[in-house]
Amino acid sequence: MARHNETPEGRSVRLLRVGEQVRHVLSDLLARGSVHDDVLTSHSVSITEVRMSPDLRHAKVFVKSLLGADEGAVLKALRTNTAFLQREVASRVRMKYAAKLKFLSDESFDEASHIERLLSDPKVAQDLSEEG
Repeated sequence: MARHNETPEGRSVRLLRVGEQVRHVLSDLLARGSVHDDVLTSHSVSITEVRMSPDLRHAKVFVKSLLGADEGAVLKALRTNTAFLQREVASRVRMKYAAKLKFLSDESFDEASHIERLLSDPKVAQDLSEEG
């Protein structure tokens, strides 16, 4: 039987709430230019999702640079500045432990584009438009 504080995906409401708080802090730091890095200040970076581990000690941070430009350089810059970002998150989000941040590229937009291309293929569109 499912616990009352879990979402259908199996993650607790607390994990989702803390992940969202971390996402807001990181987004705010990047939007205000608080990270003194030339790559990060010259690129628009979106924090799309933060997934917390059940013990709240680790956070997977999914990022997407605007229009996918120089995504490798952006990830490298974020990983270089991880210590600063972890300190800022720890000071702004009240938790027992400071979460270790791991920055990953968000591939969900690329997957959605691929599925859209497949569905718009004339052969597939033909099958979808026919009544079964």
